[in-house]
Amino acid sequence: MRHRRLLPLLAALCVTAAAPAFAAEPPPSKALAALFEREFRNDLRESPEYATFVGEERYNDKLTDRSPAAVQRRRAHALKLRAELQAFDTKRLNTQDRISRSMMLESLRLAEAFNALYGPLPFQGSGDFVIVAPNGGPYSLYAGLAKATPFRHVRDYQQYLARLDAMPEAMAQMTALMRSGLQSRWVPPREVLAGVPAKFDAFLGEVTANPLYAPFANFPADMAAADKARLEAAGRERIAQKVQPAFAAMKRFVETEYLPGAATALGASALPQGEAYYALAVQESTTTRMTPQQVHELGLSEVARIGGEMDKLLAGAGFRGKRADYIAQIKADPANYFTRPEDMLRAYRDMAKRVDAELPKLFAELPRLPYGIRAMEAFEGDNAERYSSGALDGSRAGFFEANVLSLKTRPIYDMENTFLHEAVPGHHLQIARAQEIPGLPAFRRSGGYTAYVEGWALYAESLGSELGLYKDTASAFAALAWEMVRACRLVVDTGMHAFGWPRDKAITYMVEHTGLAEGFATAEVNRYVSSPAQALGYKIGELKIKALRDQARASLGDRFDIRRFHNAVLDNGPLPLNVLEERLHSWVAAQAKQKPAGQRR
Repeated sequence: MRHRRLLPLLAALCVTAAAPAFAAEPPPSKALAALFEREFRNDLRESPEYATFVGEERYNDKLTDRSPAAVQRRRAHALKLRAELQAFDTKRLNTQDRISRSMMLESLRLAEAFNALYGPLPFQGSGDFVIVAPNGGPYSLYAGLAKATPFRHVRDYQQYLARLDAMPEAMAQMTALMRSGLQSRWVPPREVLAGVPAKFDAFLGEVTANPLYAPFANFPADMAAADKARLEAAGRERIAQKVQPAFAAMKRFVETEYLPGAATALGASALPQGEAYYALAVQESTTTRMTPQQVHELGLSEVARIGGEMDKLLAGAGFRGKRADYIAQIKADPANYFTRPEDMLRAYRDMAKRVDAELPKLFAELPRLPYGIRAMEAFEGDNAERYSSGALDGSRAGFFEANVLSLKTRPIYDMENTFLHEAVPGHHLQIARAQEIPGLPAFRRSGGYTAYVEGWALYAESLGSELGLYKDTASAFAALAWEMVRACRLVVDTGMHAFGWPRDKAITYMVEHTGLAEGFATAEVNRYVSSPAQALGYKIGELKIKALRDQARASLGDRFDIRRFHNAVLDNGPLPLNVLEERLHSWVAAQAKQKPAGQRR
């Protein structure tokens, strides 16, 4: 799933969002709403891939223009937009308009800060210099587009053919960006790029096996035979003559130029202005002012706390050995693994039915958009499970995409926490609910912050017992083990990028504290290296939501309703953590004025 990375709102926003209350809130600003809608539409034009993922079909024949001229045009537009937003008098805006305006302004401010670090380079945003990585690149982007695009009419296929036509130029622009990164030293470390060339291979063999050919193998039943034949032939021709040469050219570039010239140092601090870059990346991922040192110390504290919880669980279950002994025991048991992909999919679908029935216990209102469960594509290999969001207008369901390709590395006891994170009450429930909130501008309904979105999904994992899961020791232990992974990320990410940890130290730390297999831990560490600070938001967001829940329960006593608390967290759409805190404090104050449920008439 592609998330727009809305950027963090810092301390100044709390002052703006909590401006003195009016006796009666002003009505929504029509002028500001028009600006938000205009900018959302502009974002769709500038990023046609994003448009497809949110369900806007008019740009399904295009790809993002990454030329230096286009980047400069977008930068100039951002400066103009900032001036427009600053011209609005916040005293005349209602609470939601003040929040929306400040969110957009802060995203512009932080983007400008990253651009200042890049200088004249044609990058835009925090991670634009990372074009290819083990966990993402044009291979995953374009395959995801093919799955998200609707194919109902001849026109849909004609748009898709035009998009295939655009791929050579788009990939040439990506290559130019990577070449600029090489020249300026804005490039990921060589150690984590070794597996990237193989990612292109699925796009270079037999045309009909190419992931981008899939739409031509599944025409609508009511399409005329002549149209099917014509479009299938055109698809073969485009893939053979345009797409495959473009993928082959980028693979050659990665192998012969990019990998040999990539960075030898591991951490972000070795990048040009690396310390400033990592500090900004931490702000972006966590939506806080935390320093790398503070994040590191929080991680160490959480690793110790969760370790104690794991030991307590095993002692209560009568296990007398060490954590590592228990992990080795359950990993070695063949009964903890499926041997057929269809059995794992069936188990996930059964789990979905059982959890769906329990959700009303924890949520006052649920999203209308349904979700499905499907297998990841074979070419994706041993990548992590994920959620692919539905269309903003509800025309396409969301999907939990399960990795059934590597059953020996996907034990059954990991399935419950994975499902809770990716489907419900995790990503699907939160994202679908945000998409359906009336009155919010589209950029807030369709965007996301790592600390909020991933923090909520990790928080959702902790609700398993209340939803009828984690009944056996192995599943309950696995939930803690994966919480431990997120705590270790705070230690390892900052360790490598701010404190000079070598890669082998980071891998060893992950293995020793989480029980992950060394290969999986290596893949995790490679991800942290290629996306500095991104993995920090999970634990920090989860901890904030839990702290706000505890504060609300303590303040409200018998007035506290977990169902309405959860909707209070969700029903402003994704927010920076400090703004979420301000909104929850307002919600608690409003709830405190109400009578307890048993005293209402």
